[in-house]
Amino acid sequence: MAEKVINRIHKSEQPLFTFELLPPLKGHTINEIYNAVDPLVEFNPAYINITYHQQEIYYKERENGLLEKKVIRKRPGTVALGAALNYKYGIPVVPHLICGGFTKEETEDALIDLHFLGINNVLAIRGDPVAGEKRFHPEPGGHKHSDGLVKQIMDMNRGEYLHDLTDATPTDFCVGVAGYPEKHAEAPNFETDLYYLKKKIEKGADYIVTQLFFDNSRYFRFVKMCRDYGIDVPIIPGIKPVSAKSDVKWIPKPFGVDIPEELVKEVNNCDNKEQAREVGVEWAIAQSKELLDAGVPGLHFYTLSRSDNIRKIARAVF
Repeated sequence: MAEKVINRIHKSEQPLFTFELLPPLKGHTINEIYNAVDPLVEFNPAYINITYHQQEIYYKERENGLLEKKVIRKRPGTVALGAALNYKYGIPVVPHLICGGFTKEETEDALIDLHFLGINNVLAIRGDPVAGEKRFHPEPGGHKHSDGLVKQIMDMNRGEYLHDLTDATPTDFCVGVAGYPEKHAEAPNFETDLYYLKKKIEKGADYIVTQLFFDNSRYFRFVKMCRDYGIDVPIIPGIKPVSAKSDVKWIPKPFGVDIPEELVKEVNNCDNKEQAREVGVEWAIAQSKELLDAGVPGLHFYTLSRSDNIRKIARAVF
């Protein structure tokens, strides 16, 4: 079994360096992932997160003019990718588990597969709505919220499976959950958001990784609000550097975050994508240094499976 993330957080005398990967698109190879990981190994990553994505729905027109519903999963392979990375690099992996598209039985089966592979760290999240839909709809027989997913994992850690198995072996999962320094986009207010976050901790989650943000004051305010609300687990800030001029236009809506006016102006003044990417690196370096000076438990980087900019940031701050 790999070392638990929460143990690494508590044992480490230095802030942890960690990052997140997307599984390759269907039809692509794992070499794309290796090419993203290789440049970051020198910074001794404490663990690597691997995202999971809901299936997507599209409609194909039949010869009679009617539409036929089709379902496709564009990025399969989270569990297999986790096993491959763990085997190749010896670095603990943290596969994401999502509520969307899974029944409780399918979730249990996925957890059993991870347990067999010796992968005992997971990030439990609800996940986004299916592409093209405005609201999240759980799978019939699945979890509506991630606190239910956390509870199911903790039940298995106690040897409690869905069908009252006799002499079932307990699992030993460490569970991370997501937090939102600028509030979850669907939450009506911060109080409601903190209420649901605390429910996840009460069900057994070990630590929190935040949604991306560009203004550190939002993170510091969020941590204080959590502590005042009785949430006392480690809260790891999540960083995504701007990587293109278009980022300042599209990032705010899906992620529900504000981008500081100073950063927007700097990016808009760039002549091309490369210049914008450098501006994003410099902003993230400044962010990271301030966060490290404040004593955060680690920095978690969202790479989108491209690591050249993350490498520059890590070299400057670790």
